[in-house]
Amino acid sequence: EIQKSGYRIDVRLNRPDKRNALNSEIIKTLTELFENLDSASDVKVIVLSGNGKDFSSGADLESVRKIADSSFEDNLSDASELLRLFIAIRQCPAPVIAMVRGKALAGGCGLATACDLVIASDDAMFGYPEVNIGCVPAMVSAITRRNLSEKRAFELLTLGNLFDSRTALEFGLINKVVGSEDLEDATPLIDERFTKLPKVAVASTK
Repeated sequence: EIQKSGYRIDVRLNRPDKRNALNSEIIKTLTELFENLDSASDVKVIVLSGNGKDFSSGADLESVRKIADSSFEDNLSDASELLRLFIAIRQCPAPVIAMVRGKALAGGCGLATACDLVIASDDAMFGYPEVNIGCVPAMVSAITRRNLSEKRAFELLTLGNLFDSRTALEFGLINKVVGSEDLEDATPLIDERFTKLPKVAVASTK
């Protein structure tokens, strides 16, 4: 779901019955949104969240099954699409804020931490569990390494353990932790600040 209000765009992953698992349609829609937002736009901030209990559980089961049955070239193409999304977030002139409730796992964790700022509820959980099912967290490893030290990134990516939002804050993976009931009210405190700042200066700094 994409909704524009004034200088802000709200983007909500809307597959709550699938824990907002990422599929090719979601990745394509998000990529097009971020790539098409040029410096001429009046948008000053984008807020990314998920409908339902979770932010995103990562790739859906259908996508995971497809990996085992696909050729190297096909898997490389799919991975490149996720990479393209991460780059589009990075190159988008407007700041992108992830608002995380519930679980942000695997590609979902990568998506959240690819954003410029991350605000999480105190009951949120993060992690890269790909290794537990024999998969390599290839694309998200670049995002993780950008945010964390090499040894911390190695720990999280190879052990595959989940960790709470307080730990994520301690590691420097996210910016702020608030009570679950306060999450919706916490984001405007930041995005309203962006709407008052010179857009070009913020974009150039990013």
